[in-house]
Amino acid sequence: MYSENELSKFVFECGLKIHRKIGRGLYERIYETCLAYELEKLGLKVERQKYLSFSYEGIYLENAFKMDLVIEDKVGLEIKATESLNSFHAAQLKNYLRLGNYKLGMLLNFNSQLFKNGVKRIANGLDDYENIINKNTSLK
Repeated sequence: MYSENELSKFVFECGLKIHRKIGRGLYERIYETCLAYELEKLGLKVERQKYLSFSYEGIYLENAFKMDLVIEDKVGLEIKATESLNSFHAAQLKNYLRLGNYKLGMLLNFNSQLFKNGVKRIANGLDDYENIINKNTSLK
């Protein structure tokens, strides 16, 4: 059983491998598929396009949102292939984390020139959207 931080290191390393192998400029679905494949090769449980439900004052919306990937029922991932990440992407993931009751999420922008610059970790309940991936991150 891995912690959220350990899982985030696996995600980062696998994302970096994919970025180096296939580069930028492809559709999000391609990166999502490759990342799910790499994480599953590590023996991790990966759910793709996980639906989240929403309720408001007695109104229940089943399958209201979709998170790109959920790793080991602990870490939610949103895959992007865009010019740059913005505050909307961070707010979207933060809401998904809250609705799914996940402690940690990651935004991965595969269109960044340097992969590490397109990665943001977001903790549920914290307002800090800083990119805190250490450039010396490695699998042990």
